[in-house]
Parts: sequence; structure tokens; C-alpha cells
Amino acid sequence: MKILFLTQYCPPEVGAPQNRIFEFAKQLKKFGHEVSILTAMPNYPKGEIFEGYKGKKVVQEEIDGIKIIRTSIYVSKEKTFTKRLKNYLSFTFSSVFTGTKYIENQDVVITESPPLFLGWSGYYISKKKKAKYVFNISDLWPESAVKLGMLHNKALIKMSTWLEEFCYKKADAVTCQTRGIVDNIVERGFEKSKVHLITNGVDTEFFNKKFRDNDFRKEIGVENKFAVCYAGIHGLAQGLEVIIDTAEKLRNYDDIQFVFVGDGPEKQKLMDMVAIKGLKNVTFLPVQAKVNMPRIIASMDATIIPLKKLDLFKGALPSKMFEALASELPIILAVEGEAEKLIKDANAGITVEPENSDDIAEAVLKLYKDIEYREFLGKNGRKYVIENYSREAITRKLENILKNL
Repeated sequence: MKILFLTQYCPPEVGAPQNRIFEFAKQLKKFGHEVSILTAMPNYPKGEIFEGYKGKKVVQEEIDGIKIIRTSIYVSKEKTFTKRLKNYLSFTFSSVFTGTKYIENQDVVITESPPLFLGWSGYYISKKKKAKYVFNISDLWPESAVKLGMLHNKALIKMSTWLEEFCYKKADAVTCQTRGIVDNIVERGFEKSKVHLITNGVDTEFFNKKFRDNDFRKEIGVENKFAVCYAGIHGLAQGLEVIIDTAEKLRNYDDIQFVFVGDGPEKQKLMDMVAIKGLKNVTFLPVQAKVNMPRIIASMDATIIPLKKLDLFKGALPSKMFEALASELPIILAVEGEAEKLIKDANAGITVEPENSDDIAEAVLKLYKDIEYREFLGKNGRKYVIENYSREAITRKLENILKNL
């Protein structure tokens, strides 16, 4: 098959959607398909175009054998609603009016949402290139934006809901990252037979405990400490203030260090909180290239994965969870619902109430005091993820859906 992914996010950017789409593309190429990605100039999460791409309207390149076509996008360091909307819409239109000139006819166009507006672009491109249209949803929009307080305009909510439902109706297949998203769409009356669960997964060779690096631990000042990390986007949905509050509660434990890895719109706020509270047990590391992440994750002793306490997130399966499981890292999970069930089924961590720093502090101390328990949870996690969430097995499932179209 000739398969085109349409996504706003792609390496060399780092992040969950970037990794997921690119790993699917690489696996499908390995299975013998011809795979291309139509994407924007790299800019995330800093809000500025990366060096080497500035001032260009189109860039064609190849990464790991995947053909990449990049078109222009409006970027801004400001995260106001208007600026964000301009960011989404600029690529929505450049992908159609510029990108299609560089793309041959395809068998399948897989469109990543959010941003939801790209759903229209994917439908248009699929018609123009005589392809089947697959709508891939990693987050329900506009519902999540409304519940997080990011979207208030009633006219825009109505328009977005119309576009969301248009995409579901027009898609030949709808692929969803979690069971909660599948259920939401089916319960709203859309055709059940074309809605499929394609979860996050992980390359279990790429993420592996064997990459633990004591030199790196020494470099970041956790050589003889219990290092608890959060690695990922520092955004509104995660509610990362709870980790700072936890660090404050445990500030008298000199050998427990909280390590944040990454970037995002909330990072400065978190750094300001640490400065105001005068905390010495919190370290911030910049966003890292994907190639560095296995060593960083494996070099930690535990990880905290939080989300805000909203019904919306009961259907979430954060991708960072799978990377931690593969790396035999015990997880403190402050998420309800689907992710909570997974960690309990795997017996690979401690589940706590979201946004509850007392519960998180108690879980940190439990792992800190018991190395055998940490190792037990870690081994369980790796075994479970190999059996249920290997990237190759999940991509085979996606491939079968595409073949049946």
C-alpha cells in the first residue's frame, strides 16, 4: 500500500504524537509499504521554527527511509487562544494548498487529530489523491479543550463539534488511542464497525533497563539519591503542580530528588513555584532528543505520571507509561480509569488519587524504602508491556484495518 500520514507534529520534534506516528510509519515501511508523512515545519514545543527550516515554504527530506514533506506554519511563543488557532489553521491550509502538489495518489491517508481542523484537510487530500480516509484520534476535541477551560466561545464549540462529527461520518475508518474514545464515539451513534482501538505502544528494545547510566546520574546530581522523574510535556492537562507540592512535603529527605524532563507552556510556572518555595529537591532538565530518552528513563528509580482529576481523562493512556514499563521503572500513577486499570492488571506500580500530593508522597516513600518492591513492580511492567503493547503487534493490527479498506 501507499500510505500517507497527515500530522502537524513530527520528528525532529519530540513528544507523544511525534513518536507514535513516526513509529507507525517506520513499522509499516518495514512491513513493505510505501510510507510518506505530510507535516509542518518543526517548531514544537518552543513556538519557533527549528534551525535549517526557517524562512522556507516547503522542505522535502527523508528520515529513516520515510519521505517527509513539510509545509509552512504560523508559530508564536505566546499561548493565547487566538495564536493557537492561527497555528492550527495555518498548517490546515498550507497542507492542502501547498502539500498536495508534492504528493502522488495514495491508497490511504491517515489524519492525526488533534488538531481537529486537520480532519478537513485529510478528507480533502484523500479525495484529491483517490485514497481511503482514516481519522486517527489521540484526544477528543473539542470536548477536552472545553473541559480544560481552553475553549469558551460557543460559536467555535458548535463549529468544532460539527467538524468532528463530519470527520467521523466521512472516514472509512476511525482509529482511537483508548477504549474511552472508542466508547464515546460509538455511544454517540456513529457506525460501530468502522471505529477501532489502536492503542499507544512501545519499542521494547529501544526502551530497556540495560541503558541505565550511572555517569548520567552523577552528571545531574542524583548519583546517591532516589530519583523520581516526570518526563513529557509540561502542559495544563497534566496538573504538574501536584509534583511540586509533593516535593515540598518531602523536602527534608535529602536523598530523594524530583527530576522534570521536557518543556511546555506550564514549565516556567513550575520553575517559579520551586523558586518561591525554595526547594532544593527539584531538578529541571531541558527537552531531550528522542535518542537520549531510553538512557534518561532507565537511569531513574521511579516515575510519576499525573493527569488532572477530570472524567475526560478516565479514558487516557499516557504514552510515557509504556516507556516506563518497558524500562522496568515502577510507576506512581495519578490517573483514574483506563490507565489505572492497566497498571493494576500489570501489577507494575502504585495508583493514587489524581491531584492528591499526600497520596503521591506516601507512594514515593513506599518505593524509596523498599528496593525489592521497586524491582518486583519493574519486572512485572516489562513483562506485561512486551505481551500486550509491543509496537510491532499494534502496527500489525493497524495494517489489517488498512488492508480491509
